[in-house]
Amino acid sequence: MRKWIIAGGCLLLVALLACACGAKKASQAGKETVKVERVVDGDTLEVTLNGKKEKIRLIGVDTPETKKANTPVMFYGKEASDFTTKRLEKQSVELEYDVDKKDQYDRVLAYVWIGDELFNRTLVQEGYARMATFPPNVKYVNDFKKDQESARKAKKGIWQNYDKAFDTAK
Repeated sequence: MRKWIIAGGCLLLVALLACACGAKKASQAGKETVKVERVVDGDTLEVTLNGKKEKIRLIGVDTPETKKANTPVMFYGKEASDFTTKRLEKQSVELEYDVDKKDQYDRVLAYVWIGDELFNRTLVQEGYARMATFPPNVKYVNDFKKDQESARKAKKGIWQNYDKAFDTAK
């Protein structure tokens, strides 16, 4: 009888551990943890993903240019790049993907999470980026719209001089 009680207890313990591991995996479904090796600019990072160095382009946002060939550093571009560097460089983050995983330049497209914070959204909220929608990757577009309108009304960051930030005078 005692053997059956011990065996039953062991089975219960194994089942509980399996459930706990399954719950952890379910909460991380669709996300992949990586370390940010280098920030290229406000909306582009380099990480090591599956043993390969990859450029990550943040989905849904566009920061002013700082590294584009034949383009001067745009208004608020340095601030956006510095903010992303300060927050992400050498940090572990989670990547969340949408429908399309790569863009035409072979960059991985992702939402970047720092704990419960969606960093892409923070860039828009703080005025470091404007929203940039490229269907079918539109999972958070409604949130980005609200955030952009709030940042614009408050004249945060790029919204101090939007035309200069994105060279709309052309």
